[in-house]
Amino acid sequence: MPGRRAPVRPRAPKSLARRKWVYRFSGGKAEGSAKMRELLGGKGAGLAEMTNAGLPVPPGFTITTQACNAYFAAGRKLPAQVWEQVEDGLAKVEKATGKRLGDPADPLLVSVRSGAAMSMPGMMDTVLNLGLNNDTRKGLAALTKNERFAWDAYRRFIQMFGRIVQDIPAERFDAALDARKHKVKAKTDTDLRADDLEALVAEFKDIVLRATGKPFPTEPKAQLRLAIEAVFRSWHGKRAVDYRKQFKISDALGTAVNVQSMVFGNMGDDSGTGVAFTRDPSTGEKVLFGEYLLNAQGEDVVAGIRTPRKIAQLREELPAAYAQFERIAKRLERHYRDAQDLEFTIERGKLYMLQARSAKRTAAAAFKIATDMVAERLITKDEAILRIDPAQVEQLLVPRFDPAAVEAARKAGRYLATGLNASPGAATGRAVFDADRAVELKGQKQLVVLVRPETSPDDFHGMVAATGILTARGGSTSHAAVVARGLGLPCVAGCAALSIDLDRREMRIGDAVIREGDAISIDGTTGEVFAGELTTVAPRFREEKELGLLLSWADKRRRLGVWANADTPGECAIARELGAEGVGLARTEHMFRQADRLPIVQEMILADTLAGRQAALARLLPIQQGDFREMYRAMDGLPVVIRLIDPPLHEFLREFVDVDLELAVARASGEVIADGDRRLHLLKRLDQLHEDNPMLGLRGCRLLLVYPEILEMQVRAILGAAADVAAKGVKAKPEIMMPLVGVIGELDQLEAEVTRVAEAVQRERGVKIPYKFGTMIEIPRACIIADQIAVKAQFFSFGTNDLTQTVIGVSRDDAQKSFLRTYIDRKIIADDPFQTLDVEGVGAMVRMGVERGRKTRPDLKIGICGEHGGDPASIRFCHEAGLTYVSASAYRVPVARLAAAQAALSGAERDR
Repeated sequence: MPGRRAPVRPRAPKSLARRKWVYRFSGGKAEGSAKMRELLGGKGAGLAEMTNAGLPVPPGFTITTQACNAYFAAGRKLPAQVWEQVEDGLAKVEKATGKRLGDPADPLLVSVRSGAAMSMPGMMDTVLNLGLNNDTRKGLAALTKNERFAWDAYRRFIQMFGRIVQDIPAERFDAALDARKHKVKAKTDTDLRADDLEALVAEFKDIVLRATGKPFPTEPKAQLRLAIEAVFRSWHGKRAVDYRKQFKISDALGTAVNVQSMVFGNMGDDSGTGVAFTRDPSTGEKVLFGEYLLNAQGEDVVAGIRTPRKIAQLREELPAAYAQFERIAKRLERHYRDAQDLEFTIERGKLYMLQARSAKRTAAAAFKIATDMVAERLITKDEAILRIDPAQVEQLLVPRFDPAAVEAARKAGRYLATGLNASPGAATGRAVFDADRAVELKGQKQLVVLVRPETSPDDFHGMVAATGILTARGGSTSHAAVVARGLGLPCVAGCAALSIDLDRREMRIGDAVIREGDAISIDGTTGEVFAGELTTVAPRFREEKELGLLLSWADKRRRLGVWANADTPGECAIARELGAEGVGLARTEHMFRQADRLPIVQEMILADTLAGRQAALARLLPIQQGDFREMYRAMDGLPVVIRLIDPPLHEFLREFVDVDLELAVARASGEVIADGDRRLHLLKRLDQLHEDNPMLGLRGCRLLLVYPEILEMQVRAILGAAADVAAKGVKAKPEIMMPLVGVIGELDQLEAEVTRVAEAVQRERGVKIPYKFGTMIEIPRACIIADQIAVKAQFFSFGTNDLTQTVIGVSRDDAQKSFLRTYIDRKIIADDPFQTLDVEGVGAMVRMGVERGRKTRPDLKIGICGEHGGDPASIRFCHEAGLTYVSASAYRVPVARLAAAQAALSGAERDR
């Protein structure tokens, strides 16, 4: 198609034949290690490390992430060299186990699972029991003397392979399974007899035939090849792509494939399978936490098909296996020096370890685990700082339901049920029952709670769109719980009282019916579910002791100062409580927009004469001066950077935009308008103020130079307030900032005018009022002439919101509404430049401004006050560029404190 670029394939390695694609592990020896995550993926590296440590790991091999890229580079074909090494690896597993894939007498069965370098819930599910067909099923039954077990393994394999590899909707298999259970009055899968399972196998094969037009594949090596290719394909599946977008993971990494000999947890009540964490992933408590099922296979636990038991019960049911598992869990945590997520299977009383990886955890757990491990001398303070994701700071400061609202909901009969408190936080939104609908409603700016029987990786895009997740089945290690904790979303899982009808898009809890679109509220901290909306309360920062402790360590490591963008005394107080060291941006126009001030501002704008404007400004002066007094009190002893009015005047007249239409209608109808003369005057003034491109028109310092009376009022308010509070022992440190300066002549006149007003105020008050004079750098020309600007300016503050607009040449609001999302999706650009600083373009202008400004004034204080001041990646750039401080919105101050420390520590590591 003309004008369209073909998708870029990954480059194939130059020498496919000589490259090692497969790494084996068995018998206490592995060809890989924990240091090879990028090549072997997290699972493969963990299996290799556990094998080398002498733990009971079933033999297997890992196909590398490079093989995944080679597969796509070859046009989604498995290179012959890769398959040759797979066959060689398989032969080694056969030798280690004494079994052969496809041997009817003693069949080897394997699992096939994905494993990227980073844990990705969006990747392909595991295929178990691969290698089964009619002949090997008979052999398995004869070897185990358990006909039911063999048929159960076979039906599971067809169901998994059909769903995962052949993309047949899971509902088709589930419907057949539920119908069979209903027919024989079986409550759970384990109640089905061998003949029931045999009938299910036949039904499942028929489902595959009807869906694909081909019989279910029976040749074991063909099954293996298809499964391996399915893992690779899943790397570019929708759910994996959605996950990588959410967490900004590179598409170039690829996924590894782990092929491992099967051990069976469904061979009776002396067998089982489970998932456990070495510490509680919700609270961080140092206790073995997890779930297991007896007579079950691995996917049963995380899928929520059966209600699992707490791991502590295993001590009573299989004490020897539990004691061994407990020892291994402690050993692995000490080895990796981090909380571990472990998968295990017990086959006839013998324990096997299937996975060890870093545990996903809530923000609260992350801080507790990090600070506890420092106290236990497992890690250093610096390691603890680097281990925390800055996003977890925001997650920790999530809202909670107002206790009074909860009590009122209970009294009103709106309490519905309690499930497992799988991921903390409070969420209110419209109930939706499928992921696509959640995404659709989010696009309409609506809050939604995703309600599912249980979630699967196919639901990931809907989970990201939701404010919270509610499931009827599943435990604290289910897919819903694990993903919610990673996303920082509230989650209530395993709400057994919940009956969901997906076809009718409704759920029932007792007599209550919640239909799609009805509001519900879930509390991921308590597990409670309520009908309707509940009000929330802000988190209490001081109560988060582990967060405070870790941030105190971070403050000692960072070089960048952390200030706050705050426009009101209340915001100043919050910012200071959260650790802000000053106000980096107070936007005075925000004070003008309050209801009691806006009419006065409009009067000033509409005035025809200087005297009229001055009269209105005289009324505004004491109001704004009062605001500044309270801000100085809140920030006593800390600097407050105050930007004089910045936006164009028409923004204060938005309520009058339809006045010309009203007049036209009145004329056409002959209606007489009581205030017609005033409206005509207003229309004339609006026409005078009209600009085709107001964001590049009469605003900022240009407005102050055209209407110097506004500058005079604001400087008088700033300095007069400072004098007022100084008389009462408050140390005010005002810094007056000129917006949108781009010409040195502008700054010359502005500095002269500020000096004139300041001297007048000081004469009137009879006191010296210290202040600083500086400018906001937000257009490219200011960066270029920064050496000249620094002659007059005592500080710079980069306004990166506007600087990004002017450097890239786009309107932020228009771009985000129209093409930016498309640009990111098509990988034309990596990130939204208004969220993460464009280092190559905007960053280059910032570096220029820093370098040239400090050439004139070596001690020049330089900050950043755009929204980028709270973005960790942008903060890292600010550290490297040598800025003095970053200024973020008040609630992102703790994020910035941590990110600034991580930037300093990462830089120190590079320097070593």
